[in-house]
Amino acid sequence: MKYFEEKVHAGEWDEVEKYLSGFTKVDDNRYSMKIFFEIRKQKYLEALDRHDRAKAVDILVKDLKVFSTFNEELYKEITQLLTLENFRENEQLSKYGDTKSARSIMLIELKKLIEANPLFREKLVFPTLKASRLRTLINQSLNWQHQLCKNPRPNPDIKTLFTDHTCTPPNGARASSVSVPLAAVPKAGAAYPPLTAHTPFQPPPPGPSLAGWMANAAASSSVQSAVVATSSIPVPPNQAVSMLKRPTITDYQSAESEQLMKRLRPSGHGVDEATYHAPIPQPAWSVDDLPRTVACSLSHGSNVTSMDFHPTRHTLLLVGSANGEFTLYEIGLREMLLSRPFKIRDINACSAQFQNAVVKDSSISINRVTWSPDGELIGVAFTKHLIHLHAYQQPNETRHVLEIEAHSGGVNDIAFSRPNKQLCVVTCGDDKLIKVWDMHGQKLFTFEGHEAPVYSICPHHKESIQFIFSTSLDGKIKAWLYDNMGSRVDYDAPGKWCTTMLYSADGTRLFSCGTGKEGDSYLVEWNESEGSIKRTYSGFRKRSAGVAGVVQFDTAQNHFLAAGEDNQIKFWDVDNTNMLTCTEADGGLPALPRLRFNKEGNLLAVTTVDNGFKILANADGLRTLRSFGSRPFEAFRPQYEASSMKVSGAPVVASISPNIGRMDHLDRNSPAKPSPILNGGDTASRSIEIKPRISEEKPDKAKPWELMEVLNPQQCRVATMPETPDQPRKVVRLLYTNSGVGLLALGSNAIQRLWKWSRNEQNPSGKATAGVVPHHWQPNSGLVMTNDTADTNPEEAVPCIALSKNDSYVMSACGGKVSLFNMMTFKVMTTFMPPPPASTFLAFHPQDNNIIAIGMEDSTIHIYNVRVDEVKTRLKGHQKRITGLAFSTNLGVLVSSGADAQLCVWANDTWEKKRTVSIQMPAGKTPSGDTRVQFSSDQSHLLVVHETQLAIYDASKMERIYQWIPQDTLSAPISHASYSCNSQLVFAAFADGNIGVFDAENLRLRCRIAPSVYMSSTAINSNPPVHPLVVAAHPHEPNQFAVGLSDGCVKVLEPLESDGKWGTPAPADNGIPNGKTPASSATSNHAADQIQR
Repeated sequence: MKYFEEKVHAGEWDEVEKYLSGFTKVDDNRYSMKIFFEIRKQKYLEALDRHDRAKAVDILVKDLKVFSTFNEELYKEITQLLTLENFRENEQLSKYGDTKSARSIMLIELKKLIEANPLFREKLVFPTLKASRLRTLINQSLNWQHQLCKNPRPNPDIKTLFTDHTCTPPNGARASSVSVPLAAVPKAGAAYPPLTAHTPFQPPPPGPSLAGWMANAAASSSVQSAVVATSSIPVPPNQAVSMLKRPTITDYQSAESEQLMKRLRPSGHGVDEATYHAPIPQPAWSVDDLPRTVACSLSHGSNVTSMDFHPTRHTLLLVGSANGEFTLYEIGLREMLLSRPFKIRDINACSAQFQNAVVKDSSISINRVTWSPDGELIGVAFTKHLIHLHAYQQPNETRHVLEIEAHSGGVNDIAFSRPNKQLCVVTCGDDKLIKVWDMHGQKLFTFEGHEAPVYSICPHHKESIQFIFSTSLDGKIKAWLYDNMGSRVDYDAPGKWCTTMLYSADGTRLFSCGTGKEGDSYLVEWNESEGSIKRTYSGFRKRSAGVAGVVQFDTAQNHFLAAGEDNQIKFWDVDNTNMLTCTEADGGLPALPRLRFNKEGNLLAVTTVDNGFKILANADGLRTLRSFGSRPFEAFRPQYEASSMKVSGAPVVASISPNIGRMDHLDRNSPAKPSPILNGGDTASRSIEIKPRISEEKPDKAKPWELMEVLNPQQCRVATMPETPDQPRKVVRLLYTNSGVGLLALGSNAIQRLWKWSRNEQNPSGKATAGVVPHHWQPNSGLVMTNDTADTNPEEAVPCIALSKNDSYVMSACGGKVSLFNMMTFKVMTTFMPPPPASTFLAFHPQDNNIIAIGMEDSTIHIYNVRVDEVKTRLKGHQKRITGLAFSTNLGVLVSSGADAQLCVWANDTWEKKRTVSIQMPAGKTPSGDTRVQFSSDQSHLLVVHETQLAIYDASKMERIYQWIPQDTLSAPISHASYSCNSQLVFAAFADGNIGVFDAENLRLRCRIAPSVYMSSTAINSNPPVHPLVVAAHPHEPNQFAVGLSDGCVKVLEPLESDGKWGTPAPADNGIPNGKTPASSATSNHAADQIQR
């Protein structure tokens, strides 16, 4: 492959084809045909790019003509490129960049096609060699060298025999460099789409295909293989099925041979991101990215049998216990939110077998707890027959939904899946069955075929095909589609005993981990398409006598693997078989600890021998935990004030690590005060107690709280976005990209500008930061995102903007038609909704990017379907123009706000109006001006922003809870405000240039940022003074925000790294009842009006 890649990069096409011809011919199979077509098409396009028409015609007639018999229309369209001055004028080739980049993109596709081509099987990797005398002698020499190391590592990485081996010091060690896996590479269509919509030459979808056993899927019976799903010439299904059905014998490569193969593989070539939406090689990862620092320890009171972090609230941990209880912890507060003991809901509905089993032995444990994908349901699998489903009601309530007697014997695993977009529950059990249930408890499928109890399940999907992997105690792995046609594959797991399977977060790589009956543990990556093992990770030790159990594992960040063994947590880079590092987490771990990453990979929960668990964090995780500040469970306390609630079991004690930081205690005034929790009624003897480890961290009760005031640039970090040729008079709308790497500003001149941060030594995360100035980003074409203005003055128009969830498209308007821009090319994809009336606010439907809510100048709201270019319905309820729109998927509503100071709530399925709420204006203020609305991240609260006030509403009841009115040093009108990404802060900008940072739970001011911090004296003293018009919060960093100014500048602000946050929360006794006029105070905190209930 290396020689082949070199020739492709050099453009030596004759040699490329000659070399390929030694392995395959054009008409051997579908893959071979596609390989030759891509090469010849690239050769043709390069001739056109050089304006060598004669050569292009020669290639067209001699090389490409052969493909016309398979798709004549495609051949005609390729021929028509000769008539263009620049073939990039063809819309589908508009993203084609320079020759070097195009070759790199094509090579990625060629490698995927070659790997999928059966003719190349076992011809791409040198066979492993058996150990020999020479190998033995070399190993003896290396072992002797290793014994001389001052800092010997347990698994030394020896890459050469030409220099003496020495282990590198553990501190500051770096992970091995990472090449972008093929599975993560976008399909070539993302670089330049095929020249017709239904071409037989479309490249395969990304990632290893599930190949033949999907060919007979009922949902896609005409699709023989996911690799050629769009092809008009199918691969024979039997050929692909046999490929997976045949027994596979795998020689496990040694660490040295794996390293050799890594060196022989060519490194990926980066592609200019302004030309292609293509992968860029990532820099080396550091072991510092792993969560290895102990942040806190919690004693749970019962043996922890299962854990799972919430899918979106990354500090919310669900814990299952050996006593049958499941418990919910907020790690950020180190608090137990709720605990539910096991209870049989309807014993009469259960089978006689289950009733007899309970009579004989009433003890019951939890095998598995899990969250549904949206985090709204909790699934619990028990050791006897049953599963329970509970609806989670934030912040600390659950409602029992369903009890199902799912299996005869234990239910060993439970998972959620979405076949046909319908949420279902998948279970497996001791009765050797896998079952699928709907949300009403009706059984949809039963999968039979295992000959031993089913140990684990792994539902997944590739493209539109849904399937389930399952493993049983005899070591068999099977795969099932949602039909009644039986298992599609059957192969053996290493160790042939208990095995669990997991996909990487991006769904492209499949791993399994398990333990054999003899005590050997295995962690491997699979080649899905062949049912073979791609790599085996080293670093495990044979289980000691008397140690029972199975090794547990998890994966994070698409890059790391972790497993618990030897009273340690061991980590691997997914692309390196050698163990990366390990940690004992300050001791106290069992021989085979259970562990679970949160979805961001910055926190890791691990069980302890004392019936508890520890939370490990990396630097990002520690920042997340610090962002909770010192709030003593304040958000929940009013519901059960002064209540010393108890739950069954032993005391739960949270010991807080000094790594969290000086201010991060659960209660400023009483660090050891028992905390209230919520429980369903069991009042035995478990109280929560918080014991700080370090006495110096106790706050000084005598020291008064002080408002943090940032008055000069040295007190925080500020970055100014570079100026651009099309600098507007003012910035009217501002958004971070959802990935957090870019900032998008819409100016009063109707032009949108984009800044991006690069990944480098100064900014290893590549995310937006005030510590590094980004670059103004434009595509190579030089296009500018300019909105239609319909011959109106854009300075007088009401601008609006919205970004799709995947950052691929931005939609905006400035008095004219709504324009949909491609974020990679800045090209206008379509325009719609010409005025009058003009669009004034835009919002993508959170579950369907093709549905857009558009607020209008005439006070209506249009629900528009982009795909069919049609307004589905018009909503009427406001009296003046629409100024804000916010969707809530949890509540199933759309909330709109208008210049009439009204809030309307609409059902987002029927679009019927549910209620109207008038904003309560301060005395003497008129209900005019823009009103903005924004849901909190958990969608339980609604932030309402008006120039006269900030207000927090209970989202389900639409009742106002808190209100803050401008006063004292922040007395100017509010120009804009936004929740932080975790909705714990509110950033508010004022018309005099001040910025306030408020606690979102009570709207108490915690920090004031003066205009002198981020503006020059010239700007401050100008007439009129420059001030922020819009605020945007970073999507991942809770203390970072950006402001767009009235002079066209954009600034990013963050606290100093030494501070970590914007001030500290104000004491809890600073509020006043709602409706009272606040008295003057230096802290400006007293006007957070709470409605008394």
